[in-house]
Amino acid sequence: MNKPLRRIAIFCGLLVLALLIRDNWLQYVQADTLRTDPSNRRVLIARYSTPRGDIVVDGEPITGSKKTPTDSLNDFAYKRTYKNGPMWAPVTGFASQAFGATQLESIEDGILTGTDDRLFFRNTLDMLTGKEKAGGNVVTTLNGAAQKAAYDGLKKVGGKGAAVALDPGTGAILALASYPSYDPSSFAGNSTSVDSKAWTSLQKKNNPDDPMLNRALRETYPPGSTFKVVTAAAALENGLYTSADQKTDSPLPYTLPDTTTPLKNEGNIPCKDASMRVALQYSCNTVFGKIGVDLGKDKMLEEAKKFGFDSEQFTPVRAVASNFPKEMNRPSTALSSIGQYETAATPLQMAMVASAVANDGKLMKPYMVDKLQAPSLDVVSQTQPEELSRPLSEQNAQILQSMMETVVEKGTGTNAQIPGVTVGGKTGTAQHGLNNSEKPYAWFISYAKLADGSSPVAVAVVVEDESANRDDISGGGLAAPIAKKVMEAVINSRK
Repeated sequence: MNKPLRRIAIFCGLLVLALLIRDNWLQYVQADTLRTDPSNRRVLIARYSTPRGDIVVDGEPITGSKKTPTDSLNDFAYKRTYKNGPMWAPVTGFASQAFGATQLESIEDGILTGTDDRLFFRNTLDMLTGKEKAGGNVVTTLNGAAQKAAYDGLKKVGGKGAAVALDPGTGAILALASYPSYDPSSFAGNSTSVDSKAWTSLQKKNNPDDPMLNRALRETYPPGSTFKVVTAAAALENGLYTSADQKTDSPLPYTLPDTTTPLKNEGNIPCKDASMRVALQYSCNTVFGKIGVDLGKDKMLEEAKKFGFDSEQFTPVRAVASNFPKEMNRPSTALSSIGQYETAATPLQMAMVASAVANDGKLMKPYMVDKLQAPSLDVVSQTQPEELSRPLSEQNAQILQSMMETVVEKGTGTNAQIPGVTVGGKTGTAQHGLNNSEKPYAWFISYAKLADGSSPVAVAVVVEDESANRDDISGGGLAAPIAKKVMEAVINSRK
């Protein structure tokens, strides 16, 4: 073979080799990436070619699927439907032919569409027997009555807000409400005249209330005086004070260290050298601000982290990290210790604080999926409760319980009292805006304890009521009644 032909043969051989390498790369290395690429139209057609499995609460589906007409403009056979969509949207998220999926609809998409690898054997059998492909179910931990109480309570108050309820013993999420909300059914299809219009109207730039924001998991607020529960826990755990009724070293007035600025209390309340029980009952800023300074920023940060601050939580839906600042001077430490300065928390985080206290110091990892089911209802995966941390010893947790129960019995949280049930709680009215110029947030965290000593529920509620008179905004007035209804719903559902 002459030299030019040999070069051409070698070149052609290299081209064939490149094609073979590329073909194998696409078929074996990139196959899964291409298969799951959201831009792959075949993936979307397959996803909506059969009814999705359901998201289940109390044994009943809160989702469904609806047959849609297919034509040259629509090649999706089914679209998602929702029951009480606005109430459940913070739990389910959405599944839209045009805009994708979020939250449980996205995280558990494989189970819901029947494409999860754990369903391979079942799908193979169905294919051999000619059975139509179907999706599995996501069974949640949510309590329908508690969710309704939370959502209806927030809606009645108006404004914006969120509520979270946990089972302290397991970490199971019993309620997860956010208001205002949206109906995922309104843009579940791909019509430009209907679904796209609904989607556009819900975007924050077009709707300042931002109804698609999951305030329970994705919004942080200054927790105000509810954070004093964490500060009290830090005082007990570090031996600064050893009982609820020991007098504290708390002058009145109290000047923030290294400044000439007094730290003020709300009204004329008995805070001078008050015990932690009295200080929590009346919500003394001076007592808990000085406790934070006496402990120092490092010990306060350590205790906050034990409760879950500064860490994202996955329920499995991601909750943003709450914040307790790492870099502070002494005045900032005082303000942070009463839930101000840069301290910020999600409603889930503050429910975790109440839950850990109620559970004798043991914080359980929050979760909202009880189990995943195959289309046959066989259990594919079961969530096991998991301990996250121990913010308090059992003894100190019980001391803090007695303090929180005093708050509800004769302090700022009397609106949360439930006949025949022991309730512990803490109110908070968090300052907001430059020089406290904007209307504050109303907070309440609580737990209920039954006669047998068990604690079936811990709750956190935050309310942003921009229409209320400033003097009427308080955790005890706006948030505590909602928490009470949620606790009652859980208790009544277990009778």
